[in-house]
Amino acid sequence: MDIAQLIAGRASADVIRCDTHAKVRDVIAILARKRIGALPVMDGGRVVGIFSERDVIYRLAEEGDACLERPVNEVMTAPPITVAPSVKADQALGLMTKRRIRHLPVVDGEVMCGFISIGDLVKSRIDEVEHEAEALRDYIQHA
Repeated sequence: MDIAQLIAGRASADVIRCDTHAKVRDVIAILARKRIGALPVMDGGRVVGIFSERDVIYRLAEEGDACLERPVNEVMTAPPITVAPSVKADQALGLMTKRRIRHLPVVDGEVMCGFISIGDLVKSRIDEVEHEAEALRDYIQHA
């Protein structure tokens, strides 16, 4: 399965995102309200970074609550690691594991067309394994 199949049916406009100049405090409120761990940071329609729970923790540890008033572009992880829709789900999972990240913007050229989490990829893999197991059971029962 490729990433395009994984995000099929999801509207890119539904991806929760923020602008580079949003205050860290406000973006943290979005993460909490939406119960998500990260979101893409946008500048003029382009993904320029990722803001995650980890960014908050690292900055709070370094500089205390003063970071809460800073713009998110000073705190985000940049440049973002992205994937194309044609990338296989297993490749994306390997990239996330290798880079120790949990979220990837899906970018076609310069346009973000989705945002996936490691949970999306794990669920996809579990669904594949269950489907394969069911096919094997059917094969064995009818052979």
